[in-house]
Amino acid sequence: MRAIDQRGLPDDLARGRSAFQAWRARRPAGGRIPPPLWALAVQLVAKHGVSRTAAALGLDYYSLKRRAKASDQRSASNPAFIELPTPDVAGKQCHFQLDNGAGFTLRVQLVGYDTADLEALACSLRNAL
Repeated sequence: MRAIDQRGLPDDLARGRSAFQAWRARRPAGGRIPPPLWALAVQLVAKHGVSRTAAALGLDYYSLKRRAKASDQRSASNPAFIELPTPDVAGKQCHFQLDNGAGFTLRVQLVGYDTADLEALACSLRNAL
């Protein structure tokens, strides 16, 4: 792996590199990278890409790619909950029938429309018949 000049790194990537270097300096022999550092690396991947992040932090490209992909799948599988208010439709119902005189009849039932909308719809249907 080639060395990367820390002066050319964006601030967040340089801070991540420093965090990994500090952990490597004090880790026990054979110690695994702790989850908070992996989470930091995955966050940096979202902004800088797998290749650049792996090189800057001194991580294996494929391990980082696998973790970033797993993180994306977890976040995509938890959609946000959106509550939609129920419309107030009490008393806003309408039934009407249009007949063109040539035997064509159109029956319409509307729920939740305002009078102005109903008038515009009736005019456009009358013109269509």
